Amino acid sequence: MIFDLFSKRGKKLDKEIFIYDNLPAEFRIQVIHIWSDSIGRWYYETDYMGQVYTSPSNNIWLQIHKQLCKEYGIFSLSKHGDNPYAKCQHFIQNTTTEQVLDIIEMSFLWIDKVVRTWDQSVLKKAEIMQKAEDAIEELNGRFREHAIGYQYIEGQIVRVDSEYIYEEAVQPAISMLSEEGFEGASQEFMSAHEHFRKGRHKEAISDALKAFESVMKTICKRKGWEVRESATAKPLINTLFQNGLLSISLQTQFSSLRDTLESGLPTIRNKNSGHGQGESIVHLPPHLVAYALHLSATNILFLIESYKALD
Repeated sequence: MIFDLFSKRGKKLDKEIFIYDNLPAEFRIQVIHIWSDSIGRWYYETDYMGQVYTSPSNNIWLQIHKQLCKEYGIFSLSKHGDNPYAKCQHFIQNTTTEQVLDIIEMSFLWIDKVVRTWDQSVLKKAEIMQKAEDAIEELNGRFREHAIGYQYIEGQIVRVDSEYIYEEAVQPAISMLSEEGFEGASQEFMSAHEHFRKGRHKEAISDALKAFESVMKTICKRKGWEVRESATAKPLINTLFQNGLLSISLQTQFSSLRDTLESGLPTIRNKNSGHGQGESIVHLPPHLVAYALHLSATNILFLIESYKALD
């Protein structure tokens, strides 16, 4: 739960201004508080009889520490602290923005997929006071509170460039892809956002296109509409229109949509990502990549909802 303190109310932003680097120290400490409440602290105690007591949370901190060390090619996340939890706490307060996002993503994946499944007896033993869904909601609230342009969704940290577009297009698209069983497209769409977060802009646009095309191929396959496996955006779009994904009576009204589908996202990929860059290096500005991702999310939502309407 996030309290709207007096000291915060005078600092609220009037515009959607996000930061992506130099994460505030307060935010990093707030994440540690969420860890304590939703994963549990490390404890290893021995009573006067020699009986050892440990928390179920210990294994999670061992795994988080071990997995990150392995990925970074190091032996320890920090020289400070006498256990993995203490080392993770020191690490998140002193490391780079990218690595902060790494440990947040990994720790919240454990909260989301493992701690969520624990029964009440295990939760009590670990002294956990915050449910998984509440922890994720608070994390995303803390991101917004500090105007940090990221959110945790479906196991990944994704970049947010517009809160409105994120809430109205990106998040619904991710949810619908998962719920409707478009597994391939879902994986490609999440990969596009991961590339964007890591600054791999060409790969982000390429995977956004793959997701968009995969949705159309899946719709065609389920409807029995014949398309080549190698078909790209334009013939796939034509197939959907030819088979009445949109009502004939609405063709004129949606002509602008068709123009967007045919010349918007595919053109971005074709001109900037898909056919080589020639002799000079092509630099894609983040706002162009964000536009491609937002456009793909909007199109994916529309296509799936149109597909569902045909059933």
